[in-house]
Amino acid sequence: MHPATAKWYDRRDYVFIEFCVEDSKDVTVNFETAKFGFSCLGGTDNVKHLNEIDLFGAIDQNESKHRRTDRSVLCCLRKAESGKAWPRLTKEKAKLNWLSVDFNNWKDWEDDSDEELSNFDRFSEMMNSMGGDDELPDLDGAEDGESADSDDEKMPDLE
Repeated sequence: MHPATAKWYDRRDYVFIEFCVEDSKDVTVNFETAKFGFSCLGGTDNVKHLNEIDLFGAIDQNESKHRRTDRSVLCCLRKAESGKAWPRLTKEKAKLNWLSVDFNNWKDWEDDSDEELSNFDRFSEMMNSMGGDDELPDLDGAEDGESADSDDEKMPDLE
């Protein structure tokens, strides 16, 4: 048995793990509160894959799910404590050679705090309440080749 190659990324309410196994069959996914298990047969030669992970944090096993495609199996683990970042997938800081961070899907969601979003809303309200013309100036008078600038000169043709 070989562990399947996997990539993972963290979001506010979920942790996603994608097992990169093409043509997987007999997929079994076990969601436990602090542990996660994955097994399948993969490839044309039906290699048996088995992965077991002691998770960094607790998950809601009833709200966690997985989806199989021809190229991979994507597992969506619902965090028991939403809004808490997971700095790693595993409980221990050990480096697993079959596991890597999925930087293509990684998003630093911690920077999107509610306070910053409310600051943006206040800024938007302030900009909207400032005086001045509500409408943009009418640009219908400017036609394709003509401009209101008096210093514009016709450019010579390229030879």
